[in-house]
Amino acid sequence: MKKIAWITDTAAQLEESFIQKHHVHILPLGVVFSDGAYKESIDLTQKEFYDKLHVSKDSPKTSQPAIGEMVSLYEKLQVEGYDFAIALHLSSGLSGTFESAQAACEMTDFKVYPIDSKIGSFPMVKMIEIGDELFANGKDVEEVVATINEITSKSKLSFIPASLNQLQKSGRVSGTQNFLSNLLDIKVIISFENGKPLMKEKVRSNKRAKINVTSLLRTDMDNGTVPEVAVINCNNAPDAEIWKNELLQEFPTLKVQVVPLSICVGVHAGEGTTGLSWITY
Repeated sequence: MKKIAWITDTAAQLEESFIQKHHVHILPLGVVFSDGAYKESIDLTQKEFYDKLHVSKDSPKTSQPAIGEMVSLYEKLQVEGYDFAIALHLSSGLSGTFESAQAACEMTDFKVYPIDSKIGSFPMVKMIEIGDELFANGKDVEEVVATINEITSKSKLSFIPASLNQLQKSGRVSGTQNFLSNLLDIKVIISFENGKPLMKEKVRSNKRAKINVTSLLRTDMDNGTVPEVAVINCNNAPDAEIWKNELLQEFPTLKVQVVPLSICVGVHAGEGTTGLSWITY
């Protein structure tokens, strides 16, 4: 069998056991505060990030892995005897990481197949898992890459920021929009569409926002197969667990897990964000 390496970034939020099982190599995304730059999961944990966010006067910025880091990793994998790598990265609608991976591929003779996930979080985990299953069943790399590219169009992620405060700080909404949202308890629903997060709905109350997002899941379950769903969150596991239990009451056979979002999402969406993510088969 070919020796295959998977490459991704910290948007996927992989557990260590998954990393070891699937031979995944992680390129960390970065967060830049006024006191310096930090690499996600290396220099800064989730807790440390939100602690710093609470006291920071200025909104932090996000950064992507440097091309030099990518080239060094590719060369290292080649030395270690890997035949090729598949580099699955955060949506190009959010980050330049995928484009950097494409450029880095031209700077080495090690074969790398970059893929734009067109999303982040849970679907990226499933793409790697499904890809490894296909390799185990004898599929060649071109078939695996083609299948993963098909999955990107079937992946869903919708989230509900707890407030628009962080979106205002990061320049995504105006101060007036934020003021009215807080005054009237208006919640926005942000969903990925063609690789870009778009503000799709505005509703009164968090309860109605959750009903709206759950209805999107229900529609996909009616029109296809959705075996599992992730309740995603930005440092808001308690509310995510509540939503998980609500889903299990309505869909007892559905596999539901709670997963944290990358702190780079937290920079923009803000603490308290919750949402759902799934793939339709």
